[in-house]
Amino acid sequence: MGMLKDYLHLMRIEWMVTILIFLLLFLQLGKLRRNSLLLTFVYIALVLTTILGFAGNSEGRLFAGMFVTTQLIAFQKTVLIFGTLLLLMLNHDWLLKHSLLPEFLVLLLSALLGMLFMVSSGNLLLFYIGLELSTIPVAALANFDLERKKSSEAAMKMILSSAFSSGILLFGISLFYGAVGSLSFGELSAQIIVSSPLQILALIFFVAGLGFKLSVVPYHLWTADVYEGSPIAVSSFLSVISKASVAFITITFLYKVFQNLGPVIYPMLMVLILLTLLVGNLFALRQESIRRFLAFSSIAQVGFILVGISAGSMAGSVAVNYFIVVYLFSNLAAFGILSLVETASGKEGFAAFKGLYTQNKFLSWAMAIALFSLAGIPPTAGFFGKLFLIMAGAGKSGVSILFIVIVALNMVISLYYYLKLVRAIFNTEQVQVKVPVSSVSKFALGLCVVAMLLLGLIGNFYEYLKLLH
Repeated sequence: MGMLKDYLHLMRIEWMVTILIFLLLFLQLGKLRRNSLLLTFVYIALVLTTILGFAGNSEGRLFAGMFVTTQLIAFQKTVLIFGTLLLLMLNHDWLLKHSLLPEFLVLLLSALLGMLFMVSSGNLLLFYIGLELSTIPVAALANFDLERKKSSEAAMKMILSSAFSSGILLFGISLFYGAVGSLSFGELSAQIIVSSPLQILALIFFVAGLGFKLSVVPYHLWTADVYEGSPIAVSSFLSVISKASVAFITITFLYKVFQNLGPVIYPMLMVLILLTLLVGNLFALRQESIRRFLAFSSIAQVGFILVGISAGSMAGSVAVNYFIVVYLFSNLAAFGILSLVETASGKEGFAAFKGLYTQNKFLSWAMAIALFSLAGIPPTAGFFGKLFLIMAGAGKSGVSILFIVIVALNMVISLYYYLKLVRAIFNTEQVQVKVPVSSVSKFALGLCVVAMLLLGLIGNFYEYLKLLH
């Protein structure tokens, strides 16, 4: 009985999502076609799960240490749940009209469940299973714009790139198992040594596999095409929720599991960070498609996340968790507004936003604040997020001042392409069509705007994250 209580308590977030998936399947079998009722039901379930994620968390292990939960891990999983709720609310209008809404929700929640298991993994086997569960449904979701040929192409590219990256990752895992004889994080941490060429080779394959999932340069080539072809709701899920889950588990790997390989990991990260920042920003400069623009923008944001991860300290971990929460609100708001504007205007690219301020002042200011936060302009929370990341990276012993200067200069480069879109929005010479916004989407968007403005000014949140560590 005590064991069952542990399962129900420590895995209560996963149980809630699993039950929700099965309920959606039963409702689909019952031929429930009221999309509005279905979405309301899912919203309520995710709100309850979010509240549950903040209540009565305790540390524990299950299945011989394969499943691990701590106060910090519970917070990270709650962030993923809440992010998914916001995503659905921001895309409420599109979802309401979709003919395959139950299938969409089941696939989305299945991917979310995989991410929850991945974040709580204490063993490379559970990590890999969670990673695959979080990836395969998204490949199907990429094809949910049924009338667009690009959507099918995006799904195919997603499947091929995921299969390739999973193969590379699995090869790295097999090498670790061959070198250590265990897949447990604790065993790996104790037995990994920097003088083993086999373990270093395993690390290279492992980091390459994670690089695909995070869209780190040079493993990013699938990103822009998939973001452009997928439904905007799926692109935002990939850009925010998926990347956040992989970033969370990457902290665990580099800080705890592979900490003995630090002398090898740090130079590798330096190269990946510089490539990711430069390529992401320079390619974003020349994009005319907003979807591709946001894709390369998200690649550049990953570069900043890696700066915090490279610190290898508690300050770095706190900064990464802080930035991911801020990034979640900023990027989900940007993608949500893009979905509304493209649907109403029938246009794509910067042309869809020209003169938006003339008819839609709320959406214009919300988009401007989201872009300011992504660019790191004060007083938005994005400024403080990037500041904490750079300070954590600069605190690493032996770090090059030139490296920190290049990272900071990339913030300046990003200002150009973010402000280019802001300029188009506030161009009053052109008149944009009125963009209808449902009360659900407006509420979610207002929540994002408030978070972007207040999270940076209220220091309690940062202190709360430090306590979780």
